[in-house]
Amino acid sequence: MSSVDFLAQEKIWFEKPRYDEAERRFYERMNGSSQNIQDVGANAILQDIARARENIQKSLAGNTGSCNNSAGDQGEIISRINSLELENQSLHKVVDNLRAALSKLECRVAVLEKRPASVTLAPAASVPYTNGNVVQQKASAPVKQAEEDDEDDIDLFGSDEDEEAEKLKEQRLKEYAEKKAKKPAIIAKSSILLDVKPWDDETDMAKLEECVRSVQADGLLWGTSKLVPVGYGIKKLQIACVVEDDKVGTDLLEEEITKFEDYVQSVDVAAFNKI
Repeated sequence: MSSVDFLAQEKIWFEKPRYDEAERRFYERMNGSSQNIQDVGANAILQDIARARENIQKSLAGNTGSCNNSAGDQGEIISRINSLELENQSLHKVVDNLRAALSKLECRVAVLEKRPASVTLAPAASVPYTNGNVVQQKASAPVKQAEEDDEDDIDLFGSDEDEEAEKLKEQRLKEYAEKKAKKPAIIAKSSILLDVKPWDDETDMAKLEECVRSVQADGLLWGTSKLVPVGYGIKKLQIACVVEDDKVGTDLLEEEITKFEDYVQSVDVAAFNKI
């Protein structure tokens, strides 16, 4: 078969416009579908952006609310802390007052315990036997009991024994008074701690102590002493003494010690305790 015959039988070249139209429509359809796909993708992106913005706004609103709540909680905590501090201060004051009252009570109890008993037993009277041995006899009853015994012995109807009873009563009263007079009296004493201050740091403290101890009086007994720093090189003399309350007082001690004007500036009572 010749080439002319082959071309004569081939129909594709004669239908080329149809193929071109089909190809044009194919490409138009492809372009249209890609545009729709792009539009769909753009809409999805916009929706995601809108959802993201909405989530951001919600999160910001939630953070603002939580901040307000946390600020309120913080203010409440601060107010509670302030109230607890005030309550703690008041409790400290109460505890300090209780401690001061307790210390006063302890001092008073110590003073009361050191005081001697107001009533003491009368000394036993010694009664000699005929062989020279001495034994102890119980003290006689009080005057009131003696008077009652005498009244029991006295005849109330005016017998001859009235005068003897009166004499016996007077004799017993006289014996009781003599025993009471012989009884040693209780001497009240006190322990005093004095602070003797010099004029300056150049004062001779040994001479000052010698002057203080030179003060002598009936019922005065000096005790130990020591030098206590006051400040700026100055030291004060702290000296203890025991005095009889009826004979020596703090006013007398201060007056006698301050007479040494060259050495002594002032005298203070640091402690005073009953013995």
